[in-house]
Amino acid sequence: MSNELLKSEMTVEQLLVGAEKIGKLAEQEAVEADQNRTISESVVNSIKETQISRMLLPKKYGGPQIDLRTFAQIIRKVSYHNISAGWLTYLYPLHNSLPSYLPEKGMDEIATSGGLIVDVFAPVGKAVKDGDGYRISGKWHFASGVLHSEWIGLGVIMELPDSTGPEFCMPLLKTSEVEILNNWDTFGLRGSGSNSVIADHVYVPIERILRLDRVAVEMKRPPFDYYDKEYPFYHKPFFSAFYIGFQNIALGGAERLLKEFKERTEKRIRLDGTPEKESPRSQRVLSELTMKYKQAELLVNHYIELLENFDENNPTPAEEFFAIRATAIKHCTEIANRILLTLGGAALSKGDIVEMMTRDILSVATHITALYEDSVADYGKNLFGYETTRNG
Repeated sequence: MSNELLKSEMTVEQLLVGAEKIGKLAEQEAVEADQNRTISESVVNSIKETQISRMLLPKKYGGPQIDLRTFAQIIRKVSYHNISAGWLTYLYPLHNSLPSYLPEKGMDEIATSGGLIVDVFAPVGKAVKDGDGYRISGKWHFASGVLHSEWIGLGVIMELPDSTGPEFCMPLLKTSEVEILNNWDTFGLRGSGSNSVIADHVYVPIERILRLDRVAVEMKRPPFDYYDKEYPFYHKPFFSAFYIGFQNIALGGAERLLKEFKERTEKRIRLDGTPEKESPRSQRVLSELTMKYKQAELLVNHYIELLENFDENNPTPAEEFFAIRATAIKHCTEIANRILLTLGGAALSKGDIVEMMTRDILSVATHITALYEDSVADYGKNLFGYETTRNG
C-alpha cells in the first residue's frame, strides 16, 4: 500500500461507493466463493484498495477514522449483495482497530504493516513466560478471513508481570507463525473462510498483547496518556461497540430478500392465470415482512444511538445491548424463512440468491453474540436486578 494512499482523505461518500463496489463484485463471485469456502483475492484486494480495511484505524496512521454509524452503513451495503463479504467487510476493519489499544510500540508495528488482522476471542490458549515476552500455544476455531490475513489475535487467559491474577488477553501473532487448518465447510457463511488455527509455542513480545479485561472494564482507551479523544471506540463499552456489525449484516441481507420477494412476486403467475401480486396472501406477506424489517431497522438504529450517547456514569447494561442485537437478527431470520417458504421451490436452487442469503442469515443468528434465547434470558435477569456474566 503506497504512502500516498495511506495519507489520502477518504470521504464517507467515497467509502460507500467502495462498499458498493465490494458488494457487487462479491455477488458476481458468490457461487464460486461458496464452493471455495472463501471470498476471492479480488474481493479482499477491493476491501484494501477502497481503504475500508483501514477505516477504523486512528487518524495518526492515515485512515479515514469513520464513526460507528457510517461503519454500520458500509456493512449493510456490502451485505445487501453478499453476506459472507459483508461479514469480512465488518471484521477486517474491526480487527484492524485492535492495535489502537496496544502500547505504542506494538500499535506502530502492526498498524503500519498494512496487513489485515483476524481474531478468535475464545480464551482457549496457553501462555508461558519467555524473557520479555510469552510463548503462545493452542487450537482455535472460527478465524474468519484468516487465509488473507497477516496478523491474528488469539484469546488466552494469562498473567502479565503487573497482573493481580489471571486476565483475559489477546496476543497478536503473525499468521505466518501459525498453522491454518483449511476445514471451514458449513451450512452458511461459506465464503467467510472461518478456518481453525494452531499455535505451537509462538513467541509474542509483551507490547503485542492486548489486555481485553482492562480495555473492557477499566480503560476503554489505550494504555498511554496522550490519545485521540475522538476515536469512535474509546470511552464506549468495548464489546457492545465491537459487536455492532452482526445485526447490520443480517439487516442488509433482509433488505435484499424483501426486494427479491417483491420483484419475483410481481412476475409470478399462478396456474389459474392469476397474477400473484393480486393475491391478498402475497400482499399480506410483503406488508408484514416490511413492517418486521422496519422494526429490525429501528432496533439497529437504537443500538447505534445508545453507543453514540453512552454515559459512563449511567451506562446502558451489556444485557440490553445483547437483547437488542439478537432481537433485530431474529426479525431478519423470520423475514428470510418466510420469504423462502412463500416463494416455494423456485427459490430452492443451489446458488439462488434467496437460498444463499437465507442460509447466511440463519448462520449469522447462530453466532454466540446473536443467540436470541440467551439474550432475552440475560436481559430478563438484568431487569430483575440479577447479575450476569454478559460482556456485551
